[in-house]
Amino acid sequence: MKLFLSRLDSPLGEMLLVTDTDQVVRALDFSDHEARMQRGLRDHYGAAELTEIPAPSGISDALSRYFNGELDAVNALKTRTSGSEFQRRVWEALRRIPAGTTTTYGKLAKELGCDDPRAAIDVGAANGANPIAIIVPCHRVIASNGDLKGYAWGLHRKRWLLEHEKAMTFAEEQPRTATLPGF
Repeated sequence: MKLFLSRLDSPLGEMLLVTDTDQVVRALDFSDHEARMQRGLRDHYGAAELTEIPAPSGISDALSRYFNGELDAVNALKTRTSGSEFQRRVWEALRRIPAGTTTTYGKLAKELGCDDPRAAIDVGAANGANPIAIIVPCHRVIASNGDLKGYAWGLHRKRWLLEHEKAMTFAEEQPRTATLPGF
């Protein structure tokens, strides 16, 4: 499989964008986590050929607009991931969480049809394995007590993204939760 790597500047540090020949996003990571991204690409796609190119303008423009406050700018970007069926269901559900809101791991598990309260742990694991930052907004999922919990790219970035989207202000740390459309 032929994949393309592009480097993008962002307020959170240099980002690594991986696209395929159709300019579909396969991964979006931060350069300080490049080893994690490379490992994920190997796990998902085997020996993929990775060629460095300038970022496709449609994707870089959407990300730039997102960082400039047009929070829905990334919604139309196409993504394609490999992973377990459950992971892909979680990642699809993440894209339905509106910008400016949060949900919890437990609530997301219930909305995915999981009745076992321990399913929140599985949702958390799928979140942690998400290969596409920001566009697949796993940063919008928090603990039921309002704690941020983990974020593969660092809690400082999760906090920044939630403040940027006005989903949380950390002086009060009161999230606004949402019910996902389609559930």
